[in-house]
Amino acid sequence: MDLVGACRAFVGVGTRESFTVGAAAAGLSQPVASRRIAALEKHLGQPLFERATRRTELTAFGRDLLPAARRLLEAADALEHEARIAGLRPWRLAVPAIPPTLALARLVADARELGITLEVHPADPAGRTELLRTQQVRAALQAVPPDEAAWTLPLGLAGHHDPGIRRVHLDTLRPGRGTTGPPRRIWLQPEDDVPHVRDPLTRLRDAAGLLPAQLAAAPDLATAAAEALDSGDLLLCSPAQARELGLDWRPLGDHPLARGYALTTADHGNPRPLQTRLYDIIARCLGTASAREPA
Repeated sequence: MDLVGACRAFVGVGTRESFTVGAAAAGLSQPVASRRIAALEKHLGQPLFERATRRTELTAFGRDLLPAARRLLEAADALEHEARIAGLRPWRLAVPAIPPTLALARLVADARELGITLEVHPADPAGRTELLRTQQVRAALQAVPPDEAAWTLPLGLAGHHDPGIRRVHLDTLRPGRGTTGPPRRIWLQPEDDVPHVRDPLTRLRDAAGLLPAQLAAAPDLATAAAEALDSGDLLLCSPAQARELGLDWRPLGDHPLARGYALTTADHGNPRPLQTRLYDIIARCLGTASAREPA
């Protein structure tokens, strides 16, 4: 039974002492109001109105319950009001600083169509963690290992010319005896300077016999991309980033690497409802079509 709806009919009729006027005040037709009041009487086990008179008159039981019914309606109306206010409160969301402005704008616009107001705050992984810790945002897309992620993006190496191969093996970057000039480097952008990407890549570097300096971390994406555009160096990035930068992208042949993202909320609440609603539009913003569906 709809207890709130039944109480609304009960209060409307009981206050105005008329089924016709009271039903109209409750926004109901008279037959609907009558059915709801009958259902409420059955639920409570006693009649609320006298049936032996032509007048609309409350029973003693009905008079005793009318104040409580009013309080229930006031609480229900307050709840609905707070829900509307909460729905208008923007979700301050820390996001990776890598999607282009248009992708972030589309994320905000798509969220509005879902009834969610987003306020995005681009930052690198450490910055997103700090924004969340200090509760400057309500939620963040955190960098996590792929097996813990809701969204994943493959990573590979991109350079300014077509290497003519399907995959890049790190041992091909090892400087030979006759090599002149500085050895080719792999550049990490801040988004990938995280343990679950940096550490496996470091082990691959060592296993391939590369020099320590051949894996370098750049202070920002622009610097890392400039190195790849200006030399034979390579940028670790996603396919979407390589296309945006005009670079030729190839997957790693030694070991697959990927970025992983999971949604975390500042109040340690359950992020699943928000993640489920935003799942598809976040996947589009990040540039992945192969992200794992939420459980």
